[in-house]
Amino acid sequence: MTAPMKRRGPALAVVVLLVGGAMALIGGSAVADPVGGPNRHDGRFVFARIRYTDGYAGGGFAYRQDLPWAHDYPTAERNLMRILESITLVDPYMGQDGGVILMFDDPNLFRYPFAYMSEPGYWSLTEAETVGLRNYLLKGGFLIFDDFHGDLMWFNMEEQMRKVFPDLRWIELDATHPVYHSFFDIDSLVYDEVYRGDIPIFFGLFEDNDPNGRLLSVANHNNDIGDSWEWADTGWISIDLSNEAFKLGVNYIMYALTH
Repeated sequence: MTAPMKRRGPALAVVVLLVGGAMALIGGSAVADPVGGPNRHDGRFVFARIRYTDGYAGGGFAYRQDLPWAHDYPTAERNLMRILESITLVDPYMGQDGGVILMFDDPNLFRYPFAYMSEPGYWSLTEAETVGLRNYLLKGGFLIFDDFHGDLMWFNMEEQMRKVFPDLRWIELDATHPVYHSFFDIDSLVYDEVYRGDIPIFFGLFEDNDPNGRLLSVANHNNDIGDSWEWADTGWISIDLSNEAFKLGVNYIMYALTH
């Protein structure tokens, strides 16, 4: 999906200060406290974004000094929650922070049935996070990977997930899978626009490698639906494209809540 340039500057600085002030990380080994979200758990749906250790220390490659996991935060989740509230019976958390930020080794993650990760091509797992993610998915959690493209980024995500489930393999999804009919009927995963010249493709990770079994995770490869959520009300993204991105987001959440 075509994506405008990522925003940097004041908005990102707020994220950095917020996360930096709330998390005590030494070499990525300490458990970070959750950031954002409601003060108490009251039954509302809360969008959970995953913070992770950047495999390319220093915030990314030399040409990018932002935080890949924070891309589109918090506007993307705020806009998606507005859509979710307006068209479903789900009662989402509507705070200005958009949701909660956690790490995979945080036991609080088990409070949230849906989790979202941006740019897994930069992601690196610690041993504790590996165990936490494995337990989260086996106990019913549902994880979305988004905003990554090309072979290099795919291979890193695949390598990290192989630590979690050495025997599971990603299986290409098509529009017949129930996840694409959990609320909206999405009859095609083919888009007129492409992301950075690559054709969007969707993969699923299934329990026991059974495509008829429980779907643990979806990888939106060569996609950036979070960008479409973020920029939906700015005119930078076409209405048709942002609508499709919102449909995918709503369907993923509804699938997570019902499976």
